[in-house]
Amino acid sequence: MKTTSQDKFNKLKQLLLNLKSCAIAYSGGLDSTFLIKVAYDALGKNALAVTATSSTYPQRELADAKQFAEEIGIQHLIIESEELDITEFSDNSPDRCYYCKKELFKKIQQIAKDHHLNVVLDGSNADDTLDYRPGARARSELGVRSPLKEVGLTKQEIRELSSSLHLKSSEKPAFACLASRFPYGVKITKERLKQIEAAEEYLFSLGIRQCRVRYHDRIARIEVLPDDIPTILTHAQKIIKRFKTLGFTYITLDLQGYRTGSLNEVLGK
Repeated sequence: MKTTSQDKFNKLKQLLLNLKSCAIAYSGGLDSTFLIKVAYDALGKNALAVTATSSTYPQRELADAKQFAEEIGIQHLIIESEELDITEFSDNSPDRCYYCKKELFKKIQQIAKDHHLNVVLDGSNADDTLDYRPGARARSELGVRSPLKEVGLTKQEIRELSSSLHLKSSEKPAFACLASRFPYGVKITKERLKQIEAAEEYLFSLGIRQCRVRYHDRIARIEVLPDDIPTILTHAQKIIKRFKTLGFTYITLDLQGYRTGSLNEVLGK
C-alpha cells in the first residue's frame, strides 16, 4: 500500500513528540521552515530554532528566517558561524560542505546542551540523496537527525504540506548558500561572495524569483528558469552594465537554465 504525504506527516509529528525536545538548524528555507513549524506545534517551548549567519548567507535570507520564525512563534536564536575561517572551506575542495556542516552542527550541539535539549535536527529531505551532499557525512558523524528524510518526505510533498499549513515559505524558491556559486578549487572570499550576492539581488529586482549567478573569474554565468530567459534578454543591456560595475568582464546566459548542483556536473569526470 502506497504511503501518502499525510501518512508521512503524521509519522513526522509522532517522531518529534518522541524526541521530547530539540534544537533545529534553521536556514529560513522551505524545508527547515516546515520543520520548525511542525516541531513547535508538537513540542512548544521545547523546540528551538538556530540560524547561523556568515558571509555565505545573504541578508535577504536572514530577514526571511527572522520573519518566518516570528510568525510561527518558535524561540529563535541567531549565532555566527563564519565558514571562511575554515581553510578547507575557503579553499573550496569538493568536500567543502563537510567542514561547514561539521562546524555548524558542533555549535548547535553545544547550544542544545546548554538549553537541555535532547537532539539536533536539520531539514534534509528524501530528495537530498539524489545530489552530491558531503555535509551528510558530518550529520552522520555527529549524530544529527533529519526527520523529514527519515519519514520519506520529498521536496514537493513538503511544499504541498507547507501550503496546507498556510506557510508563506510554501512558494519560496530553492536556495543554497552563496559558496555553491564557485567552481571547486576557486578560492572563496568575502569580496567575491558580495559580488555574487549583489549580482543575484539585481536579478531579483527585475522580477526573477529563481536564479543563480555562477562565478568563473571575470565571467558571470547566469542560470534562470526557462520562463525567465525572455526577461533576461529584455533587460540584457541593463544587466551587462550592472554586472560590469560589480567587476565582471563577460556576462553569459546558461542555455540549460537553472538547476541545483550544476557545479557538481564535473565531479563524475
